[in-house]
Amino acid sequence: MSTAPLASQINQLLEPIHDFLLTPTPQAWLDQAAQPEALPLLLIDHLHCELKAAQSAALLLRRYILDKEAASQVLQWLLPYEDAIYRKQAVNLRALGNQIPRLKVATQTAWQARLVDRMVLLMKEELHHFTQVFEILQARDIEIQAVSASRYAAGLMRHARTHDPVMLVDKLIIGALIEARSCERFAALAPYLDEELSRFYVSLLRSEARHFEDYLTLAEEVNGGPVTEHVARLAQVEAELITTPDTELRFHSGVPS
Repeated sequence: MSTAPLASQINQLLEPIHDFLLTPTPQAWLDQAAQPEALPLLLIDHLHCELKAAQSAALLLRRYILDKEAASQVLQWLLPYEDAIYRKQAVNLRALGNQIPRLKVATQTAWQARLVDRMVLLMKEELHHFTQVFEILQARDIEIQAVSASRYAAGLMRHARTHDPVMLVDKLIIGALIEARSCERFAALAPYLDEELSRFYVSLLRSEARHFEDYLTLAEEVNGGPVTEHVARLAQVEAELITTPDTELRFHSGVPS
């Protein structure tokens, strides 16, 4: 990780993310997250976050694009992963591999077609990363437990407008902010972790660095033009959530209280 070419590559990936977010992760959060006793909880919450990212993509498809049959198909893609984490069923996640095919659905607009392509790809990647985190937890004999959700995503959604199509625009911007913050934290955490996890978090940064831009592009297409004003409004909310006190450590929590 300390080689100059790798550091340069990481900085290149992070530059647009840092330009997009209004504030970096506070050092106080990193200090708490870096404690060895915090690692199991952080990894478990990270596992939940990967699944939630896939579920959020699926929800956008089901709400705005898919008919009943296709929506049911998408729910079936998620089911084995939900069985593994929520119902603790023995599931061979590796065997699922690339079982998510290209969705063949009728779309009426260019943004709908792009939304299908981008969200299906995002689901594939997030579920693959879920599998990777799941296997790390198993290898380290960390029992997967239920954890309460942080206030982060719900706090952002409370500021989304309440009627479509502008509600969809805000949801896409919020998706961009969550993806960008995740990548920023992958990079910020990596130097504090053991070699295996450090390499893994850098690999996640490489894989997911473009996700926030995909969401922003979709927001602009749905909006029919720039979304600068709405990005600024929601980015301010995001920065406040990250820099104000939280009572529980989570992957997207704020400053430890």
